[in-house]
Amino acid sequence: MDGVVVGGKVKKPGKRGRKPAKIDLKAKLERSRQSARECRARKKLRYQYLEELVSSRERAICALREELEMYKQWCTAMDQGKIPSEIKALLTGDEQNKAQQTTNKPGKIVKTEASNNLVLNYLLC
Repeated sequence: MDGVVVGGKVKKPGKRGRKPAKIDLKAKLERSRQSARECRARKKLRYQYLEELVSSRERAICALREELEMYKQWCTAMDQGKIPSEIKALLTGDEQNKAQQTTNKPGKIVKTEASNNLVLNYLLC
């Protein structure tokens, strides 16, 4: 005898688990199509997110390049013995300039303090 008798039923070796039910081919195809639609939608969202991320990083790079160019111009002017008005305002502690920056652009305060440190370090060298 090839099989093992368990509970009055003969089981064949190598045939474990559930027998595959007869799968409706139309339902299987529809599930496959639905899965493909969902996959394409997820892919589209992922690419949109990545494009937005790249765009925001490019804008940040442009802003930093402009800031760097401004600092280069300031350094060139100071090498020629001229002190730009922005630096004079930073060094003299122009209260009006500070008040205007805090009311209009609170993010500029950090840049102003960083600029002040940069200018002082440059002048000390």
